Amino acid sequence: MYDIEKSIGFLLSKGYQRAWAILREEIEQYDLTPPQFALLSFLWQQDGLTQVELSEKGQIDRSTVGGLIDRLERNGLLERRQHPQDRRAYKIYLTEHGKEMETTLTGCADNSLKRFTSGLNDEEIIELRRMLEILRGERRVYEIPSC
Repeated sequence: MYDIEKSIGFLLSKGYQRAWAILREEIEQYDLTPPQFALLSFLWQQDGLTQVELSEKGQIDRSTVGGLIDRLERNGLLERRQHPQDRRAYKIYLTEHGKEMETTLTGCADNSLKRFTSGLNDEEIIELRRMLEILRGERRVYEIPSC
């Protein structure tokens, strides 16, 4: 008999759900979701990315990224600016408010990680990260399987 609760895919899925739930608890007071936080994090690393670049970095489809950008723009955390070389595209930039939130939100993410990994020691956390980077494999957007 197949034990789904011991399946690596099942365990990864449940770990992901728990990690996002903990992060959501940490950032909900700022009216943000974990995917919005991730988008901001990419922009804190490199401001002025295009929607396509954000989609590739987050490994999520462009329309989903577009919705995240819309919400963050409405909340005054980022803005779209016309791409200087491509009139069909926009670059996404943090507003001053978006830049100011980095320290606070990074603290929330740190708290979230501490809560999530509280049962692991430092070496185990390093090994977990190493293994997850291997399992992540090539960076591309994955479609939801139909089977």
